[in-house]
Amino acid sequence: MSKHPYFSSPLIFFIILIFLTFWLDLLTRPPEQIKNNNVYLNPDYIVEDLSGIQVDHEQGIQREFSAQKLLHYLNEQVTQLEQTNFINIDQGNPLMRLYADQAEIKNKGEDIYLTGNVIATRGTDDDKDKITLNTDFLHLIPDESLVKTDQVVTITKLNTIIHATGLEFNNRIGKIHLLSKVSAVNN
Repeated sequence: MSKHPYFSSPLIFFIILIFLTFWLDLLTRPPEQIKNNNVYLNPDYIVEDLSGIQVDHEQGIQREFSAQKLLHYLNEQVTQLEQTNFINIDQGNPLMRLYADQAEIKNKGEDIYLTGNVIATRGTDDDKDKITLNTDFLHLIPDESLVKTDQVVTITKLNTIIHATGLEFNNRIGKIHLLSKVSAVNN
């Protein structure tokens, strides 16, 4: 009597079916989320060409924004914007406009970090008191009408150009505090 293992064709078919199921399951799973600089590579939603406003029913429109693209990352509670514009309308104070290549919104909008070709203007084009700031990084705190940076900044007002490293600018009181390496040129 020979001792050969007994395999029936239904058993072989069942084993192949199990391996095929596991293989198809691996192929159809979404890509794993990989962390890169504490931001997930896979946003939970993307919006293109958007704009919005924040309204206080007693004072009217307080803030406006627009962006070419918005990416929201639920796990990190971060929103990223590309080619973005912010306008802060504070009654009794000059209009504050901010432009940047990228923005990152954290803490439910309490902190906005602008990077890449950041331009901030206070006042309108025909305003003689118009101030323009240029830098590569700006921390916007909208509820306080405050912007900060620790980077190199250029400030232009009429014929005066000021270069500095770091600033704090409070739009409510119109005060600019330059932190270091300040130089000014009057044309």
